[in-house]
Amino acid sequence: MPILEILIFPDTRLRTVAKTVSIFNEEIDLLSQNMLQTMYQGEGIGLAGTQVNVHKRIIVIDISNEKDQPMVFINPEIKEITSKKGLPYSEGCLSVPGFYEEIERPSEVLVVAQNTKGEIFETLAEGILSVVIQHEIDHLEGKMMVDYLSNLKRERIRKKLLKGGK
Repeated sequence: MPILEILIFPDTRLRTVAKTVSIFNEEIDLLSQNMLQTMYQGEGIGLAGTQVNVHKRIIVIDISNEKDQPMVFINPEIKEITSKKGLPYSEGCLSVPGFYEEIERPSEVLVVAQNTKGEIFETLAEGILSVVIQHEIDHLEGKMMVDYLSNLKRERIRKKLLKGGK
């Protein structure tokens, strides 16, 4: 399976809002498998279609230590924030390599999505899974973790990444 190219901030394509997936076929299944392999190679725990320049509402996640529990969410939506309690977490991003910033997000969300066959399912995401799902859904909306930072921090990161440094 081919490894896909990950777009790096400040690439403007990362700001594209992803479109709803309406056709569930072999192509969407293959895309999800390629995204998982790309995520694993990049040592990430989540990846959105937007990050690989595929502007479809698809995210892949695997938060297991063994990297053997892949999850695919197509057309994911946060149906409900079930706990407003904030969970601060040092977030990284494959599109912002080498940078980790503490961001606080709701600790528990109810997500509705579809699998690669188009079947609808719900997941109550808690803790790190909640954080990763929110982070990846942000990507589908053209939003990035750097948007939660001050303008000064965001600009410093942008300049370093443009120079090719970390």
